[in-house]
Amino acid sequence: MCLAIAYPLLVHLAVVTASAPLTALAIGCLATLVLGRALLRGSLGAWLLAAALMVMLARAAVGGWLWLPIYVPSIAADAFVCFLFARTLAPGQVPLIEQLVRLMHAREERLEASIVSYARVLTGVWALLFAALALVSLALALIARPNGLLPLLGITPAVSVRQSTWSLFANFLEYAIVALFFLLEYAYRRRRFPQQPYTGVLDFLRRLSAVAPRALARRECRDGLGRRA
Repeated sequence: MCLAIAYPLLVHLAVVTASAPLTALAIGCLATLVLGRALLRGSLGAWLLAAALMVMLARAAVGGWLWLPIYVPSIAADAFVCFLFARTLAPGQVPLIEQLVRLMHAREERLEASIVSYARVLTGVWALLFAALALVSLALALIARPNGLLPLLGITPAVSVRQSTWSLFANFLEYAIVALFFLLEYAYRRRRFPQQPYTGVLDFLRRLSAVAPRALARRECRDGLGRRA
């Protein structure tokens, strides 16, 4: 948790101060966050990957590409979450929100058609939101100055923003947008569907964290889930 909080702060500080050492520290923080447990277990693959990362960082620093890795996590994370939602909207699949709703309700409870329809729409809205966040983050990263993606490629963008503008969006504003949308949607849902199995937002988050891994691990077709529901 501490590393997850430290990473965006380090990235923003590195951007504001134009510090290569802080940039390398931020990348190292992210690598530790991802590989930490495997490294502690003594995983050979994790240690080899960590060693390769150190070599790549050294070469990027020499070649002036050290800034490039800091743009990847926010764009990739948004695109991945978009994919998680969007893939469940394919024909024959159960929308992710509907899966979560079914898991949070009693097994024998039959969901109303209006709830199922709302869950599908909401799954699509979440997918669109993260797609938009990914695109905005990518666009800002491309035109950021002085170390944006296009300037790193030797291309001068016709329109540019400060690199700190990208960092503020990718490392702080995105989280605020997601949190605000979640709270507004939660308030609307409680008014539209007052009969819920949870007592409040904290209880909802507790239940959601308990069932989310099961929903994300599933690749259910609608008929299969319907028979179990």
